[in-house]
Formats: sequence, structure tokens, C-alpha cells
Amino acid sequence: MKICSAAQIRELDAYTIEHEPISSLNLMERAAACFTRWLIATYPDQQRPVHIICGIGNNGGDGLAAARLLHHSGYLVTVHTCQISPHRSDDFEANLKRLPGHGAIAVHPLTDGDPMPELPRGALVLDALFGSGLNRPVTGYWGKLLRYLNQLEAERVAIDIPSGVYADQPTEGATFHAHRTFAFELPKLAFLFPENAERVGAWTVGAIGLHPQAIAQAATKRFYLTSSLIQKLLRPRGKFSHKGTHGHALLIVGSYGKMGAALLAARGALRSGAGLVTLHVPKVAYPIVQTALPEAMVSLDDHELQFTAAPDLSPYQAIGVGCGLGQSPLTRDALSHLIHQVDQPLVLDADALNSISKQEELLRQLPPKSILTPHPKEFERLFGPTSHDFQRHELQVRKARELGIIIVLKGAHTCIALPDGRAYFNSTGNAGMATGGSGDVLAGILTGLLAQGYPPEEAALLGVYLHGLAGDCALAQQSQESLMAGDLTEALGQAFKQLHEA
Repeated sequence: MKICSAAQIRELDAYTIEHEPISSLNLMERAAACFTRWLIATYPDQQRPVHIICGIGNNGGDGLAAARLLHHSGYLVTVHTCQISPHRSDDFEANLKRLPGHGAIAVHPLTDGDPMPELPRGALVLDALFGSGLNRPVTGYWGKLLRYLNQLEAERVAIDIPSGVYADQPTEGATFHAHRTFAFELPKLAFLFPENAERVGAWTVGAIGLHPQAIAQAATKRFYLTSSLIQKLLRPRGKFSHKGTHGHALLIVGSYGKMGAALLAARGALRSGAGLVTLHVPKVAYPIVQTALPEAMVSLDDHELQFTAAPDLSPYQAIGVGCGLGQSPLTRDALSHLIHQVDQPLVLDADALNSISKQEELLRQLPPKSILTPHPKEFERLFGPTSHDFQRHELQVRKARELGIIIVLKGAHTCIALPDGRAYFNSTGNAGMATGGSGDVLAGILTGLLAQGYPPEEAALLGVYLHGLAGDCALAQQSQESLMAGDLTEALGQAFKQLHEA
């Protein structure tokens, strides 16, 4: 699914109006009907009062159309029209005239300086004040109104985008803090960053029938991962395949006191479908691995406690390094030697990334399309601080292109930046995965997929999606608080099944 800018969405609207063809008023009606169907399914209690805060532009027109449709569905609706300026859009005026008369829907105008509207406790408050075309901070009386709405004991829902939030850049000024946001046709980039979490809330997207040709032609390098895309990447297994068919993965992982990370990565690689998995570990880890994970093979480092030298790399189709590795000088030197000699697909995680951040020249010596999997602090150590999420995203995309690598920046919507400038945001996963070891499982999954012959770009997209989907499958049996990284490996089978059967 494409992620388009606010300007591009306006172009999609215009193309649809011209080429479907359909009037702008009827397209607004279609969008409002889509939103209303979702709202009724989400909030079925018709006795709950609904208060819609409408601006005077097309977002306000959406709100007025939704008010009429909700009224006809049996909801108790009140509209508050905000006189932000004297210039009202034509579609706003048309929908205002369409409201049923005789006081069936109460309409209360609000002008600058009026007292704040009194809304009943427990009401459903719909935000249709400012749309995605907003280009300046909301201040003054209207900023005060948004802050007032946020403090009410009410359920808050934004139509298309929360008022005050910029779709494509950092937000300034007052904003509506939605519990839920319903976006039309495509997600906004702003929805995907932590800085907007309290503003956007839980969001969903509904198709309103924008012209498919226009969407196909829209030029963007940002995408939202969907199951339909991932299913196309998944490779079926042949009847006569064997362990050699599905590749041999090497994981250079673990150190004294950190063997749990090594085992989690290994389980991720095995559960991802790798035919063979070998762990290169310090001597102290030998009985641990052989006892805890009989499916894996072991290569022993000469050192008792840490990684100091890589084994012969020729038997392996992919290499993952870093989980629980430590950052001693010996380990950093060994990592440098490894990077200079490896020509297999490479995954670098955790302490491998932290070591590279102290030897920045290694970044430019990484094999092409190496996969780096930093969390935000590791990303900052590697590439430097940024002022906000949008700037960090731009830096991620730029560094992936400059270095010819794949950067998987982990988070609620993990972003995969590819060397050609494309960026994919993940749609799977949940907050229960915010626990130690989840990243080790991901590194193992990615290494296992590479060993099976998936190209690095496809391995990154499939691996990240599967990792999050496994977390969602595990959540069906757990709570977010109780979820552990080991649950992800146990749920990978269910995640694969969901993709195969969808």
C-alpha cells in the first residue's frame, strides 16, 4: 500500500472526480458513508450522544455528511460549526443544506471568543475541524478548543487526520488527541512515527474508491506492508527438497552471560525454515547450546568467553552476527576481520552495530545489501542524533542509499529502508514485543531467510512482517505484559500458516 503526501492525495481526489467521473460532493458522500459504516461497527451504542466538531472546509463537509448518515442510522447527533474564516467550501455549504430540518440535528455555530461548548460526559466526539491540507500551527481560540476537547471525559475520533497534525512533517501547535483515527484510502506518513502516537491513537484506513489508475501512477518511495505483498514473496517448498536445499546459516553470537540472545537468534533461524544452522560461540557456551538446542550445530571459538575469530565461512549461505556478542577489543577486531572477508549475505544486529559505531570506517566496508537491524538508540550511535522522527526517517533512507545497505529501524512500525531509496513500514506486531530478545529473534529470522536464497530486500520485508505476525499470533495466547521473546519463535509456525492460507 502506497503512502502518499497530502498534496498527492488531493491530486488523487481531482483525478477521480475528472476520470470516474464523479462530482466532488458525491465523492465526499462516498467517503462519509465509508467512515460512517466503520463508526457504527466500532461504536454500536445508538444512545451515546455524538458531537461533531466541523470546520468550514472539506473536512468539515465530511463531518456534516457523517452527521446526516449517523442521524438516519438512529444516533443522537449534534453539530458544532466553527467559523474559522468567512470562506466556506462549496461542499461544506451543500452538506449543511442537506442536514435534516426542524431541529432533528442541532447545529451550534462557534466563533472566536465564544465559551467552550458543553459536551456531555461519555460523548463520542468526532473531529472534522481541520483536514490534511493544514499548513500552519493551530493557535489562539481554535488551539484552545482542541486542548479543551482533549481534556473531556469523552471518546475522541478523528475523520481522516486529527486536527492540527501535519501529514508530512513534524507537527507544531495544538492538536486533537484522538483515541481512534479513520483515514481515507491511504495512511498518512505522520501516523507511523512515535511523536504522533497520542495524537492519532489507533488508526485504520478505509477505501473510498479513489481511481485505481491514479493510485497506480502516484510516484512514491514509501509503502505500508500488507499481507498481499508478503504472500507474493513467500516461496513454496518442493516435494523433494532436503536440508541442503534450504541453506546453511551461520550465527556468530553469544558471550559469557549472554547466551540467551544466541539461542533466541538460533531458534528464529531454524523456525524461519533454514535447512541447517550453526552457532559460532565461545567455548563456555558449548554445553548450553548442545543441551538447549539439539537442532543446531556448534562451531567453537578458541576463546573461552568471547568471539575472537570467525571460522571458515565457505560452507555457509548467510551469516548473522551480533546477538549477545559483547564489545571487547578482541571481539571488535574479530568483527572487523569478518567484515573484510565475508562475501555472503550478512545480518548485523545488537553488539555488532555498537562495535561498528566505534569503528565508523567499517560502515563503508560492509558488503552490498548487508542488513542492519538497529533500534533507535543503536541507529543514533551509528548515524548521529536527529531532531524528530521525520528527520530520522530521512537520514535512514539517505544512509541506506549512500552505503548500499538495508537498514531495518525497529519500532512499532519497523521501517525497512532499501538501497534504491524505497522505504517500507511494517503493519504487524504489538506492544507485547517490547521485551528483551525480540530483536535477536528477528536477526535469526532474517539470517535464516537469506540462507534459503531469498534476496536481501525480500528477506528484510518478509522477515520483519513474519516477526510481527508471530507476535500477533502469540498475543492470542498471552497478554502484552506476559509476552516473551521465546513466544515469538513458538508462534512462527502459525504466522507462516496464516500467510500460506490467506
